[in-house]
Amino acid sequence: MKSLFITGVSGFVGSNLIKLFSSTYEIVSYKKGALVQVNQDIVIHLAGKAHDLKNVSSFDEYYKVNTELTKEIFDAFLTSEAKVFITLSSVKALADEVDGELSEDAIPNPITHYGKSKLLAEQYILSKPIPEGKRVYTLRPCMIHGPGNKGNLNLLYKIVSKGLPWPLGAFENKRSFCSIDNLCFVINELIQNNQIASGVYNIADDEPLSTNDLIKLIAFSLSKKPFIFNTPKFLVNRVSKLGDALKLPLNTERLSKLTETYIVSNQKIKNAINKPLPISAAEGLLKTFNSFHNDQ
Repeated sequence: MKSLFITGVSGFVGSNLIKLFSSTYEIVSYKKGALVQVNQDIVIHLAGKAHDLKNVSSFDEYYKVNTELTKEIFDAFLTSEAKVFITLSSVKALADEVDGELSEDAIPNPITHYGKSKLLAEQYILSKPIPEGKRVYTLRPCMIHGPGNKGNLNLLYKIVSKGLPWPLGAFENKRSFCSIDNLCFVINELIQNNQIASGVYNIADDEPLSTNDLIKLIAFSLSKKPFIFNTPKFLVNRVSKLGDALKLPLNTERLSKLTETYIVSNQKIKNAINKPLPISAAEGLLKTFNSFHNDQ
């Protein structure tokens, strides 16, 4: 049985990969603060400092975890007998705002410390020659969703489940999402197929959806009628700025996340795998919303 060294097992992605691989791999998990020693066949590095919407984290936390820990794990891989290294970066390492469709060859311009720390880790990995017989993959997923995952999607769900109107209908947007099913599928394919070239790959579901589409999907999952109001944008923007000062649920950063257009191309990874993704964006999101219903 092949063995797998994995960091971030307690996170959302990690817990799903453990379910997927527990019967086929001997799994060794990294313990925070421990000396990094890699004696396994495969390394999957998931541990990271997530983007903090409340802006309460110290900026150096991002670099300590997202950059320096990644360097440490990758260096251990390079000197080990392991053949495959997979790490999770983020589309935010490329851009916080997208004009058109975001592809892997876009010029990086991250604004936040989260994005900058992820980019530094990517650049370190790319700066090192890959020894013969090894494969190295840096994955840039967009917003990951799936059963048990909370965040902005859960906020939308609560609004619809309580019968409240969605007040941001005037904001027209399109946004890419990443189903945990599709992400796990990609990671498994990268491990199994030694013909897939090392490199950096965006990971996203095939179809971008608007926030209004999400409200409709949530309503469908609850067998409710969606209530979407077109509140004037200027009024919403004023309320979000007030939210910054008073630390309300709706602040300018959350408003941006809920209403921005952020389309991510997944064509490179699909060409590399040469297989269709197993689940559509709508199917994956419905699974996510149904899990919220079961948690109530």
